[in-house]
Amino acid sequence: MYKLCIKIRGYVMEEEYISVSQLTDYIRKLINSDSRLKQVYVRGEISNFKRYSSGHCYFSLKDEGSVIPGVMFYGFASKLKFEPKNGMKVLVRGYVDVYKSRGNYQLYAQRIIEDGLGELHIAFEQLKKELESKGYFEDDLKKPIPKFPKRIGVVTAATGAAIRDIVTTIKRRWPLCEIILFPSLVQGSLAANNIVRQIFVADNEFELDTLIVGRGGGNIEDLWAFNERIVAKAILACETPVISAVGHEIDWTIADYVADIRAATPTAAAEIAVPDIREISSKVDDLDSRASNVMAKQLNDNLEKFERIKNRPLFKNPHMIHERRGMDLDFIKGRLVSSSKEMIHSNQMRLSKVKSSNVFRNPQSILDEKTITLSRNIDKLKVLNPLLTIQRGYAVARSKGKVVSYAKDLKKDEELELEFKDGKVNTRVL
Repeated sequence: MYKLCIKIRGYVMEEEYISVSQLTDYIRKLINSDSRLKQVYVRGEISNFKRYSSGHCYFSLKDEGSVIPGVMFYGFASKLKFEPKNGMKVLVRGYVDVYKSRGNYQLYAQRIIEDGLGELHIAFEQLKKELESKGYFEDDLKKPIPKFPKRIGVVTAATGAAIRDIVTTIKRRWPLCEIILFPSLVQGSLAANNIVRQIFVADNEFELDTLIVGRGGGNIEDLWAFNERIVAKAILACETPVISAVGHEIDWTIADYVADIRAATPTAAAEIAVPDIREISSKVDDLDSRASNVMAKQLNDNLEKFERIKNRPLFKNPHMIHERRGMDLDFIKGRLVSSSKEMIHSNQMRLSKVKSSNVFRNPQSILDEKTITLSRNIDKLKVLNPLLTIQRGYAVARSKGKVVSYAKDLKKDEELELEFKDGKVNTRVL
């Protein structure tokens, strides 16, 4: 602390100066002494929101007239059921204190919920939107529920209306089915992990046809375990077809969206899981009756057909078959004999014609005729023979082995071969 003495009109005045830290400490002490600032409820709009790797959240809370900085430390921020965003209208519970290193007061938030909506409802909608975008709810992922199950698993509380309703309904509708209970917590902070573990055990260690996962009705807090991300992942990964049965008809959870089929109540889940043996029995009786009628009609039709066949002449007089086949054989035999005679006669006629021809009557005349024709053809060939031309005093000119008929076909310096009667001479064109 520093003092400055000032003399004014004979009076000495002392001014006392304090440090910035001292002033900040004093203001902080005043704020901390006000009990109304130790628990405040503030409505405003979030801006400049940022979540750091440490888990702490920093933001500003504003309205039309003012703005106040705010912080939410990891211990409280980890309990948020939704992710705050800029522009979101919120209700904040916390306290006011001074941040000494900056010398400004700020709001230390302990709880944040969206103005006009419940915190759990916000978390539900955000997770639903996220999982839907990742394809968790796609119809292509839905597995069919077996029609005639032999063994059904149930993940629910060991006691209560849910398991009682499921067992009663299944035993009444399909008493052939075995029911295996996988007891689990269905409410509270430990419920989600417990449900996930039992789903894994049921799916991997037991050969189940169907798995029912659910509980009785309740408010959103009671049903919240079935809105947890880990439960949704466990149901999606389950190879056994899953029927969700959470709450009452108006209650929808994330588990309902991910499951292969959603039942409005545990009783409805049991009805979906198994057929009604009375309906099956009725259908079997109906099929048996229809089969009997079809068989009786078929038998009557066959008897009538048998009677018609039995009354045919063939069966009344079976020797007719032998007589008819004998007649057919005689007919074929007659045709063969007739055809043979016709063929012999035809060949005899052709032979007679050949014998009466000139070949047999005067073969020498045919030979003389052919000899004359041959002589004429030889004379024609002699006329066309180029060697006879040479013998008459002419020569044959060849170029490259080909006969040259015209002078225009020759070129200067082209070599020629001239063939005379007594030999060949090579020459060149000038």
